[in-house]
Amino acid sequence: MARGKNVELSEYERKRQENIAKTQALLRNLEMEAVEAGLGPTGKARATASSKPKSKKPAPRKIKQEEVAPRRTSSRLKGIEADSETAKRKAEDEYIAIKEADRAKRQRVSGAFNFSDIVVAGRDWNQSGNFLTVAPANPYERTFDADDVKETTDKELKALRERMSSLQLWEDFEPNEIKITPERIYSMAMHPTTEKPLVFAGDKLGNLGICDASQKVAEVKQEDEEDADTEGPTITTLKPHTRTIHTFQFSPHDSNALYSASYDSTVRKLDLAKGVAVEVYAPADANEDAPLSGLEISKDSPHMLYFSTLDGQFGIYDMRTPSEKAAGLEIFQLSEKKIGGFSLHPQQPHLVATASLDRTLKIWDLRKINGQGDLRLPALVGEHESRLSVSHAAWNSAGQVATTSYDDTIKIHDLSKSAEGKSGTSLTDAEMKPSVVVPHNNQTGRWVTILRAQWQQFPQDGVQRFCIGNMNRFVDIYTAKGQQLAQLGGEGITAVPAVAKFHPTLDWVAAGTASGKLCLWM
Repeated sequence: MARGKNVELSEYERKRQENIAKTQALLRNLEMEAVEAGLGPTGKARATASSKPKSKKPAPRKIKQEEVAPRRTSSRLKGIEADSETAKRKAEDEYIAIKEADRAKRQRVSGAFNFSDIVVAGRDWNQSGNFLTVAPANPYERTFDADDVKETTDKELKALRERMSSLQLWEDFEPNEIKITPERIYSMAMHPTTEKPLVFAGDKLGNLGICDASQKVAEVKQEDEEDADTEGPTITTLKPHTRTIHTFQFSPHDSNALYSASYDSTVRKLDLAKGVAVEVYAPADANEDAPLSGLEISKDSPHMLYFSTLDGQFGIYDMRTPSEKAAGLEIFQLSEKKIGGFSLHPQQPHLVATASLDRTLKIWDLRKINGQGDLRLPALVGEHESRLSVSHAAWNSAGQVATTSYDDTIKIHDLSKSAEGKSGTSLTDAEMKPSVVVPHNNQTGRWVTILRAQWQQFPQDGVQRFCIGNMNRFVDIYTAKGQQLAQLGGEGITAVPAVAKFHPTLDWVAAGTASGKLCLWM
């Protein structure tokens, strides 16, 4: 019984031995395949392996002798030109040429341009400055309408609302007929002349569109009789920059001088009377990439240029200084992140308001500089932090700052009294707190230019007001108290008029879309 018990195996032990046998058989098969492939020792080598010193190398595997020749038939080595290799070289050459052309397009050019040399579309430029002479989020859902205009008991406010709401789109042409730039509009400006509406727009690729809005349909058709397909007004398109034109400003000292700042790191002065575009600022190193996010000319001096960059820097440059010298340039690192826009106080240009991706509005005093070397900074006199990034900050002539933020608000900070202190005087948190917060949808996404509140520079009735694009395809107008005056719209607006700008003195509003179309209310 004991012997039979020893022979009899449990089910578990039987399975275990079967698995061991299978594993050993698999190992033997692998060894045999390795030997056949020349990857392992032969049987003889295995038998004597234990008796040989471990340091001795095994006999080298015998390599089959082959005829010395190229591994593949090469037409090139035989002197025969192969079609495939010709095509490959051609494709490589074309690729290199395309890359070089693309790089050349984006490379800034430092020389002066005659307007006639950079016209890419529209009428030829007239040296006499013909444009300055007087010639014979739920699309369309309104949040402010006629009922809102009438609801107030304030007679002055009601009259102002009626006046601003009565502005009409340019009656001769619909917005979808007025393609002022080839690409998405990033910047707008209206010439300060009151003789006629003269609109300038800068786009993503460095094009500058100019539209004389005194044109009439009959005049345009008469001029273009030979081209029956022509629609819309005559537009002149120049290309003074190689990348996005972010900001325009007409000089407060010369209405013929239009300054433009671009992502190609340059500022150009366009002389509208002479028809010349001259570079007035660029980094000393031609290969340095420092995209500009803002510019301004001080009312105190026609020679002092102020600019900001996407790298958080703020610069002051004396344009009388030769560009190859750094003596007239001073740069301050005001933020570790992008400065989306800045503004000088119109009455006290030593005060600078900056808006940054770091979610702050900051007020700086240029009269007092602290620190040394790269750590030198203007005195920070006030700061306010928003929940999300602040896109733009703009002073008005009354000393109020309007900011646009991604937290879906427009904040108005009344610094008219607080900012009159001595050099470097700090403002308290209470003084920096916004006096008005206007709810406003600022979620532009990827394809719409960032919304910015822009003040009218010199309102003739003394009422401070600003305009801003509306994601429902309107332009909103508000007072400094946050009271909405109008919501401008009309037929033919097929995209968000994101970039909106007032005429400096008149009740004219121009706005541009991502498709390069112009909306103009007069």
